[in-house]
Amino acid sequence: MIAFEQFHMEDGTPIYLQIVSFVQRGIVAGTITDGDEMPSRRVLSALIGVNPNTIQKAYRQLEDDGIIESRSGAKSYVTITETSIKKIRSGLLSKDTQNLIKSMKQMGSSMEEAINLVAEAWSEEE
Repeated sequence: MIAFEQFHMEDGTPIYLQIVSFVQRGIVAGTITDGDEMPSRRVLSALIGVNPNTIQKAYRQLEDDGIIESRSGAKSYVTITETSIKKIRSGLLSKDTQNLIKSMKQMGSSMEEAINLVAEAWSEEE
């Protein structure tokens, strides 16, 4: 079963989208794999302390995105392929990059400065 102990809510983003992102990032990182069982909606609601309707909205989004499969009255499972993992990864990277660029532009950074900062940060991580 997927563990949500590492899930932490942030201000400014709807909780259901944070849950979706948590699952997506777990898939990309390899900590969530095909066939993993999702916690029940009721259990997850109690675990992270949010309304069950919020959990339902997150699960519905994950179902619509083809990430989980649920049946009425049954458990929900992750259903992913290598192709879907690549698509999720690409989407997350694109979103994160757009957010970074938006922040840098708001602070008056030039493209050259932004590229240099990213290159420096990249080198520091190696």
